[in-house]
Amino acid sequence: MSGHSKWATTKHKKAVIDAKRGKMFAKLIKNIEVAARTGGPDPAGNPTLYDAIQKAKKSSVPNDNIDRAVKRGGGLDGAGVDYTTIMYEGYAPGGVALLVECLTDNKNRAAMEVRTAMTRNGGNMADPGSVAYMFSRKGVVIVPADQGDKTITEDDLLEVVLDAGAEDVNDLDGSFEVISEAGDVVVVRTALQDAGIDYDSAESSFVPSMTVEVDADAAGKVLRLIDALEDCDDVQNVFANFDASDEVMAQLG
Repeated sequence: MSGHSKWATTKHKKAVIDAKRGKMFAKLIKNIEVAARTGGPDPAGNPTLYDAIQKAKKSSVPNDNIDRAVKRGGGLDGAGVDYTTIMYEGYAPGGVALLVECLTDNKNRAAMEVRTAMTRNGGNMADPGSVAYMFSRKGVVIVPADQGDKTITEDDLLEVVLDAGAEDVNDLDGSFEVISEAGDVVVVRTALQDAGIDYDSAESSFVPSMTVEVDADAAGKVLRLIDALEDCDDVQNVFANFDASDEVMAQLG
């Protein structure tokens, strides 16, 4: 069942570093606000909110910030939020397909930010539907191999998650990526909790159904474009369908 994606590994490690720098705080808070607005402010009855809060806590977002986000999103402080989700499609250098997910209260600003980041970094906007078909909405749970008092193996994980609906487990070099149908992510996450296995994040994500192998030059350009897009305030996630060999990623450091 095991696959290996150097891009998935890099993306996960990059997210951890960005979170430590505080770069991701605003985006994690926005996720909490939207989840509370959509499904209510009680994490016990709102699995999406529960997972958004857990991810924020794992990224060291202060509890006060989390509590305020839940209240804002749930309208408990009288100041509700109204974000719209917009998905932009495009191409990075090397023919790599991109899905850019935005959460914004200003569609015009979001569109301009994404278009500017694309054009300044060698990317191109694409018509709606021309890229999206290459991706599928999936549940993704990231599980660290180091569990503090023990180290878990891929076989350990498979024993727990297969019956819960997991479709695949990918080795991310120190962590594992458990893929399931989007509707099964809570079941998979709960199975891990019941087995006493810690996890870093559990969320719905877009996973490419086909990947494009790139060389070091193209990979560098793609990563620069993704960085520029992720620096946009309204951009929540960037999904790409490229992969690169160990040698290529080693060249990029």
